[in-house]
Amino acid sequence: MSQYNIKILGFAGSLRKDSYNRKLLNAAIELKPDNTVIEVFDLAGIPLYNQDEEYNPPPRVREFKQKIRQSDALLIATPEYNYSVPGVLKNAIDWASRPYSDNVFEGKPVAIMSASIGMIGGARAQYHLRQSFVFLNMFPINRPEVIVTFAPKKFDENGKLIDTDARNFITQLLNNLVDYTLRLKRGSEVLAEINKQ
Repeated sequence: MSQYNIKILGFAGSLRKDSYNRKLLNAAIELKPDNTVIEVFDLAGIPLYNQDEEYNPPPRVREFKQKIRQSDALLIATPEYNYSVPGVLKNAIDWASRPYSDNVFEGKPVAIMSASIGMIGGARAQYHLRQSFVFLNMFPINRPEVIVTFAPKKFDENGKLIDTDARNFITQLLNNLVDYTLRLKRGSEVLAEINKQ
């Protein structure tokens, strides 16, 4: 067991109360490794991005950015709208990455999950997110890809994820995210020791 407790901040790219992607985050909390804490941040209340306000952002944006700073890694669950990332998620990312001197995503490990009522499962939204991660200088976990198709069949009446394959993939994804985050932490410690010499 690691000496670290890994803090993961999760958020969903949907504001819908009965969102399948919020339910994925609940499943992640249930399936997380023992040395991990997952906190979920609700993107509701983040206003539309306005560059005039990026040096003095609204309180909800400041809270979001602070939560990201305090986390070791991120977990994003997102639906797919019009072959791409939902506006609410893109808007939150724009706020948290601006101004350029205060990109709180810099160097963060990140994992993605998606659920959709259709047969694509949000795959195209995931790929567009990965394009953004390049510019944000994040470290996405590549495998496994958690893409939950035909989502209404994968959850019970209480919102619990009951699909065995999806649960196994989420478990693997979280383990890989935590392992990679620990490697980054240890690498940073080694560099710090070298710089002291």
